[in-house]
Amino acid sequence: MPKRILHDQTGDGIDRRGFLECMAWAGTGVVWTAAGGLLNSRAFGKPDQAAHGDFTFVQISDSHIGFNKPANPDVTATLQAAVDKINALPRQPDFIIHTGDLTHTSKPGEFDNMDQVLKGARAGRIFYVPGEHDTSVDDGKQYLERYGKGSAGNGWYSFDHKGVHFVALVNVVKLEGMGRLGEDQLKWLEADLKARSSSTPIVLFAHIPLWAVYPEWGWGTADSEQALSHLKRFGSVTVLNGHIHQVMQKVEGRLAFHTAMSTAFPQPAPGSAPAAGPMKVPAERLRSVLGISDVDFVARKRTLAVVDAPLAPEG
Repeated sequence: MPKRILHDQTGDGIDRRGFLECMAWAGTGVVWTAAGGLLNSRAFGKPDQAAHGDFTFVQISDSHIGFNKPANPDVTATLQAAVDKINALPRQPDFIIHTGDLTHTSKPGEFDNMDQVLKGARAGRIFYVPGEHDTSVDDGKQYLERYGKGSAGNGWYSFDHKGVHFVALVNVVKLEGMGRLGEDQLKWLEADLKARSSSTPIVLFAHIPLWAVYPEWGWGTADSEQALSHLKRFGSVTVLNGHIHQVMQKVEGRLAFHTAMSTAFPQPAPGSAPAAGPMKVPAERLRSVLGISDVDFVARKRTLAVVDAPLAPEG
């Protein structure tokens, strides 16, 4: 049975044994049901005993279009495989959320290629947040021109869908090791949430994790505690991130954190290599460590069930 990663109050936020056990099954896919901030799990593909949700959405992340190194010489093909998997879902999602690093070097052709592939996804709409690879070349100017219409600041915004409030945050601008939200965005977030009832389910999504996964590699957000302090009164909060190219979860009070697999290439487990970066695996295993997240919302129970689906089974 999969293990949760528990919060370690005396260390760096990670229960090491729980983390290692978690990483052993990350590529196989897991359904996570968030109820009142607590997660339950079942293996991907097992029957779901929960009520059918009012709506579903899919999270994809870290497409890195333009990357062509040995870790994955054809990231466009694996993004297409992700789209094919979305289109094959038994229930089509209401929308897709992309949690950043759409491109590898922010070139216009990379954005064009990504757009062309995602046009084939049978989903109502796609919502984006930028990754550092989308903003480091031109401070995110191209990203904002293409995907930032109607957003505030460097691209943050919120929207409501069938009783759930979604908040898109940007924590990749002016990086200093860790991610950072900044004072202006924190003030905006506080004001945005003030109008929401504490019974409203909240979904936050940003590129870099909003919890300290591994600060030594910059896998965390320096001012995330200030942001999360505004969420303590809510009964159901789910936080979706990318950046680390692997599935990890943490539950802290009523907050459930979840990071997604990449559609491009895996990265090493925290501390298992000299540094973060593209990790080469045997070609036959690549698609088993890439994937998507399918999220099912059950309005009656105010729950979110997260299914991590690899692009191909381990084998």
